[in-house]
Amino acid sequence: MTALPSSRLKSHDAFAKAKTLIPGGVNSPARAFNAVGGEPIFMDHAKGQYLYDIDGNRYLDYIGSWGPMILGHAHPEVIDAIQRAASKGTSFGAPTENESRLAELIMQAVPSIQRVRLVSSGTEATMSAIRVARGATGREKIVKFSGCYHGHVDSLLVAAGSAAATLGVPDSPGVTAGTSSDTIVLNYNDVDGLVAAFAEHGKHIAAVILEPIVGNMGTVIPTEAFLKALRSETTAHGAILIFDEVMTGFRVALGGAQSLLGIEPDLTTLGKIVGGGLPLAAYGGKASIMDNVMPAGKVYQAGTLSGNPLATAAGAATLQILMENPPYAYLEQQASRLGEGLLSAAKSAGFPAQMQRMGSMMTLFFNENPIVDWPTADRSDRKRFAQYFWGLIEEGVYMPCSQFEALFFSREHRPEDIDFTIDAAQRVLAKMS
Repeated sequence: MTALPSSRLKSHDAFAKAKTLIPGGVNSPARAFNAVGGEPIFMDHAKGQYLYDIDGNRYLDYIGSWGPMILGHAHPEVIDAIQRAASKGTSFGAPTENESRLAELIMQAVPSIQRVRLVSSGTEATMSAIRVARGATGREKIVKFSGCYHGHVDSLLVAAGSAAATLGVPDSPGVTAGTSSDTIVLNYNDVDGLVAAFAEHGKHIAAVILEPIVGNMGTVIPTEAFLKALRSETTAHGAILIFDEVMTGFRVALGGAQSLLGIEPDLTTLGKIVGGGLPLAAYGGKASIMDNVMPAGKVYQAGTLSGNPLATAAGAATLQILMENPPYAYLEQQASRLGEGLLSAAKSAGFPAQMQRMGSMMTLFFNENPIVDWPTADRSDRKRFAQYFWGLIEEGVYMPCSQFEALFFSREHRPEDIDFTIDAAQRVLAKMS
């Protein structure tokens, strides 16, 4: 591989046009590059481990559409499944057998899921899981953790106040105080805060929702004590434990983070890989809880495109491949090399850094201390990360455009790709001030 040309004039023009048509020029803030400065790069196509922009530049891809492309881009079997499904029609507004096939594959991979409902996005999955938890328990309050992102659900777009445990206040215009007033925000890995919250509000708490391995403040790993407290406190107080595995499901292991951590949640939300790169997500869990969902029960949730035939075809093909030819041992091997190499490159250049990793999901933090929660993550050097990001772009390596996002890679990334990435990082970091 060779370094890329610096020209991205077509992307510049495309962004200028997009800003006249779309708020901020993008359809999701994560694509705007606000965290690293500069302008977003517009893509034309992708194949295997590579992205290709509209200027003809090629990048080794370490976001994988923010997680889903574990098999690499445009996998032939997945594309074939989509094309065969599309030839029969793109949407019916009626049940199909492929919905049940995908449900069976999900339940086979994640034993804690006894019933599952398909939806179209991770946001929809978490919103629905919370509604079901409230309906099943007859309670109103939800516990979430600073730094964990669960989609743009009104009740979850809240920020913590100055206290260790506080009722949430809106974190976005358009979210009312009333909507967020039943959300309690705690610090991740804070056992004492969790216990105190249940001591004060336990009989009113319907559920606790968290990323069991965080990817939305960068990769943060839960402590064993925190996990045990989550399970024991929710069980003791009759609350529902929700694992948001939109990011980690089928990524860190076939059975998700829960299979690695040894903690079984009551409800699980899934997205990204479960749809094979198409808009599809799911929520599921214990039959006794899920049977509250209409028409089996009284908790309302619906969607015209839920279980879309193209998306279920892509998702089923992806999960089938992951089951028949698991990539996880290979991903772990290459991830270990990549993580160690990037950390060594940063330290050799004299920069305080932390590498936090679980499987093929990791973050290099420019931070003097290990990251255990949002307050520690927030002390990372954003400006240094931005230098690192743009330096790698010029080397042909496309990393997440924020210090607080996890990187991902696919089984199509070869050992020589990992070597190239480490060498590129060494060159970039050596030039940074």
